Amino acid sequence: MKVSRSAYYQHIHGDRSPRRQVDQTLTEQITAVHEASKGTYGAPRVHAELAADGHRHGRKRVARLMRTAGLRGRCPRRWQTTTVPDPTAAARPDLIDRDFTVDAYAVDTRWCGDITYVNTWEGWLYLATVIDLASRRIVGWAVADHLRTDLVDAALTDALTRRRPASGLVFHSDRGCQYVSAQHARLAAHHGIRLSVGRRGQCWDNAVAESFFATIKTELLHRQPWPTRPAAQRAIFEYVEGWYNTRRRHSSLGYLSPAAYETSVSNVA
Repeated sequence: MKVSRSAYYQHIHGDRSPRRQVDQTLTEQITAVHEASKGTYGAPRVHAELAADGHRHGRKRVARLMRTAGLRGRCPRRWQTTTVPDPTAAARPDLIDRDFTVDAYAVDTRWCGDITYVNTWEGWLYLATVIDLASRRIVGWAVADHLRTDLVDAALTDALTRRRPASGLVFHSDRGCQYVSAQHARLAAHHGIRLSVGRRGQCWDNAVAESFFATIKTELLHRQPWPTRPAAQRAIFEYVEGWYNTRRRHSSLGYLSPAAYETSVSNVA
């Protein structure tokens, strides 16, 4: 049959090439990383996680093995505009102007905030967040069953309590009526915060906040139904405090988590 003796015995014993053996071991490691991310990581973040553990493999190889194993990350859906503008509100400047790049050592100098909707069987739950633009960390958040200004004030107060920033911090948002209200302005003035708002109907003016909402909906909120508001709130807490801030790798941070990024910056400083 024109088959060499070595090829024959390799076939009957099921011996695999060294590369195939490495591929099988690597696939097991990839699967473990993918499961640890609750099925949210795609090839770039899986590759970064493996590299952090000392495994030197190409990203294309990781992507190929993920396809073979049927593993995929989760991609965000398109979002809808939910801002309710107040035409009678006082005009405020845009102090960010779509420049979301912040010096690594400028943590707690520029924040952004926004509100999103969570659908539960009990009705809507509203989530307001405050994000540090330097580290992408969720520094404050709050949930409620209403859209009053108290919600965004609670998120900002949570951030101020945790971080205690210096006077002069810029807080950027959209032109939603909660963010341009007199009540919100009084809270900001009391803490020496400069308020900034984007243009009407321009979601890209607050792209970092919109990006986080797309991520949490893709990786958590749209993956299962939420029977009650408290159940959704507990899941949001676990996601933000136990995953997003402390463990999830961000491409904009060189695939470090926000907590690891802030630690690396403070060590250098």
